[in-house]
Amino acid sequence: MKQFNHEVIFCIVNSGFSESAMDAAKEYGARGGTVFRARGTANLEAEKLLNIIIQPEKEVVMILVDSTIRDDILHALYRAVGLNTPGQGIAFSLPVDNVIGISSPEEPKTEE
Repeated sequence: MKQFNHEVIFCIVNSGFSESAMDAAKEYGARGGTVFRARGTANLEAEKLLNIIIQPEKEVVMILVDSTIRDDILHALYRAVGLNTPGQGIAFSLPVDNVIGISSPEEPKTEE
């Protein structure tokens, strides 16, 4: 099986908790991330107001990390914004086959 050097972590949290998720990830080596606004579709979360179904707002934090720190970051996210917290987040990771445009902290950036 192929070894992957990078993983992408997706963390889906209630609106307003993406910064808490990113802070937790940075404590374990993440250098940054991207936040997407989203809307939940689970029927249990839907509220009916004036005959209009309102789905709760979500935020998706996407964090590209070195594979060696993936587990530490996933555990940090669980503690900071997991299902048993107000953020009610879930997180998962996927392997990344190739990456361009980023460098490791010890790798100097070169101009071409």
